[in-house]
Amino acid sequence: MSALAVVVPAYNESEGLREFHTRLAAVFDKLDLAACVLYVDDGSSDDTYAVMESLRASDPRVATLKLSRNFGKELALTAGLDNVDADAIIVIDADLQDPPELIPEFVRWWREGYDVVYGTRSTRAGESRLKKFTSAAFYRVMERLSATPVPRDTGDFRLLSRRALDAMKRLRERQRFMKGLFAWVGFRQKAVVYDRDPRFAGASKFNYWRLWNFAIEGITSFSGAPLKIATYVGVFTALLAFVFGVFVLGKALIYGDPARGYPTLMLVILFLGGVQLMALGMIGEYLGRLYVEVKQRPLYLVDELHAAKEATTPPPLR
Repeated sequence: MSALAVVVPAYNESEGLREFHTRLAAVFDKLDLAACVLYVDDGSSDDTYAVMESLRASDPRVATLKLSRNFGKELALTAGLDNVDADAIIVIDADLQDPPELIPEFVRWWREGYDVVYGTRSTRAGESRLKKFTSAAFYRVMERLSATPVPRDTGDFRLLSRRALDAMKRLRERQRFMKGLFAWVGFRQKAVVYDRDPRFAGASKFNYWRLWNFAIEGITSFSGAPLKIATYVGVFTALLAFVFGVFVLGKALIYGDPARGYPTLMLVILFLGGVQLMALGMIGEYLGRLYVEVKQRPLYLVDELHAAKEATTPPPLR
């Protein structure tokens, strides 16, 4: 019998975790394949891990993994993928915005021969207009800048085949933008369109500042376009400065050089200085990522790892 593993990264999700598992367990009961779930606690400050352990005690299909601290969702997700081995793997958040009831449809397309089946959101309930706008803008910017096509309006909710999972495990970069990595591995991919629900409980851990940094992470991880833009802006600015310099020189030769011109001089200096600092900032973003990569630290550290009790049903944990 084929095996399915579900990876659920969670950070301070104790309020809605039991309801999530109730719905997930109901889906498991209807599947005609062996299924288990690995809950990954990303260093939560509430009792999320205690809830995970209680679920493991009551359901033999539950495994738990606790990281030594909060490493961020991308690395928590990586830890989950590293510690499952199944014919198909589902990645889903614990906030119930992505319905577990779609898993059978993902499995159906996987059996049709697709290696990656991802959920594309047609609507985003419970989110502000500003968040919807910035999210849509981000995906469209990524679409234009990145050589790797990242599907629009698509989160982490998806199914991976075994060979797609094996490919993901070979990608060990430390600055991780998982949506881009899922797209980068390629293979046959299929979109499933659905309406995204509001959060069942709690609040989103991604404020606008974290979303801004996340967007920078995604763009710099999969595109060198900002460096090219800095080059183009620098060349264009240099040409403007040259033309303006010729104009000032010609004006001085013809009409003389009175003491006036201080505001113009300051304007030019501030403009050129701003462009230079912008270019240096872009270079610094990439240089900082190189600095993190060359240190070769582990992606994450595991505090506790407990396999599911039912050894014959779920896939083994590494």
